[in-house]
Amino acid sequence: MNKKIYFNPAQIDILTVNANMTVVVGGRRLGKTYGIIAPRLLQCVQQMPGASIGIVVQSYKRGLTNTLPGTFKALEDWGYLRGVHWVVGIKPPKYFLQPVIKPMSYENVITFYNGSTAYIISQDIPGSSNSLTLDAVIGDEAKFLNFQKLKDETFPANGGTTAHFGKCFLHHSMLFVSDMPVDKAKAWFLRYEDSTDPELIMLIKGIYSEIFKVTTRIKELQAKGEIIPGYLPGRLTWLQKEIAKFRRIATYYVEYSSIWNIEVLGEKYIRDMKRDLTPLTFWTSIMSKRIGQAKDGFYPKFTTNHVYDASDNDYLMSLGYNFELIEENANDCRRDADLNREAPIAIGMDYNARINWLVAAQLDVRRLNVLKSFFVKNDRKLPELIEDFCRYYYYHKRKEIIFYYDATALGSNYAVDNNNFAKVIISEFGKYGWHVKPEYLGQPMRHDEKNLLINNMFTGLKDAVPYLNQYNNESLIDAMRITGIYNGKKDKRGEKLGETELDKLELRTDGTDAFDTLCIGIDRKPYRAITNLIIPTGVAI
Repeated sequence: MNKKIYFNPAQIDILTVNANMTVVVGGRRLGKTYGIIAPRLLQCVQQMPGASIGIVVQSYKRGLTNTLPGTFKALEDWGYLRGVHWVVGIKPPKYFLQPVIKPMSYENVITFYNGSTAYIISQDIPGSSNSLTLDAVIGDEAKFLNFQKLKDETFPANGGTTAHFGKCFLHHSMLFVSDMPVDKAKAWFLRYEDSTDPELIMLIKGIYSEIFKVTTRIKELQAKGEIIPGYLPGRLTWLQKEIAKFRRIATYYVEYSSIWNIEVLGEKYIRDMKRDLTPLTFWTSIMSKRIGQAKDGFYPKFTTNHVYDASDNDYLMSLGYNFELIEENANDCRRDADLNREAPIAIGMDYNARINWLVAAQLDVRRLNVLKSFFVKNDRKLPELIEDFCRYYYYHKRKEIIFYYDATALGSNYAVDNNNFAKVIISEFGKYGWHVKPEYLGQPMRHDEKNLLINNMFTGLKDAVPYLNQYNNESLIDAMRITGIYNGKKDKRGEKLGETELDKLELRTDGTDAFDTLCIGIDRKPYRAITNLIIPTGVAI
């Protein structure tokens, strides 16, 4: 029985053009994986039997949690069954056809029944593109991909076997999808907009429209049992050759907001995202709008070089490609490769009646790894915040906290009761078996002094340089990027305003204040650094 599959207008447009070089900037849940990546993968598999395709992801964890589940679901929905038509991470059955170039290992390879293979290329695994000969490349979440690594490792591998697939317009093809980046350094793929020829794209769409008309006419005649004029199949063949010729040389850059998938998402989803996401995240990740970092901000020396990814691939690989198991077991500190489980964790906090923050870090020689940040708001207060931390770090071996705080932690605790913040925090950690070493910093540092200190830390002029785990600090990073200066001070005017759909609490300066306190503590009262950590990949020092 035939199964109908819905494609939204954005997906149809991209599949219609099907350019050799395609870049899609689309909002969350536009259907980028299910309706764009999976069809391109399947086209490459079917039109180039035995080919080698590279699926590039920023980290193994992102591939397991973002790219592959949606891709595999699409294949299953379209009748390509796991274990029958394709396998992943294992040697294929004997009845599968042989690829043109046989993989040396099947550990991170999807193998298809017709011999085509798809290599899962994770940029956090050094040299994962080395020694590969690829016939096509697909890149997910392009804003997280390291462009230099693509140029040095993956693009040269996309040479392919011209003798076998040179006539296919998808040979040497590349597809990159992403939501809208904020950092200029992550916006490398936006440049393909300049390479798009609108007239060529319109020509392809015009030919496709004619193909649709001819195909429809042939089907109508077949349904009526009438004779199909000889010119119709001939014209269809000619049109297909023509469109392939133009697709081969085409670059198609396109931007689509999540609203283009409104039939599936519903209006409520867009309203909920507008309510629940930070404004920066909503306008970039949902609406695909280009929004830059604040000019003359409080953290001008904070750049993309201070953001890293650190996933424990050995742990994630041990879960195999069982996505239910991954979802159940990969949401705690066991997935983090930047955590030294034998070392204490330093924290800085901020206290507010409506939102409370905790920023956690570890010092490794001169490198301050900001491991993760937490916040609770409204009815959830400090006890819930500490509980969230302790749940996440349940598997951390050394239950010791270095708690940096200033005089703001000694006032009346409107976040819980009449006790001051510091006492409540120490008490709550104790309930979960954590030992707290308090480090009092005195009166809060003046804004101008703090601004100079932290930016000097980012530029390496101080003893410790902060680096932020991008996956575990998304709201904090967004807040730091847009924090401005007003009258020579950090612009904190928004903290007193009520929360609205366009002005979320977590994007204000409360979280950045917690980060500041942590940095000041590390500078003034550094604890003994542990030096046996491996620096996470993708970081420039």
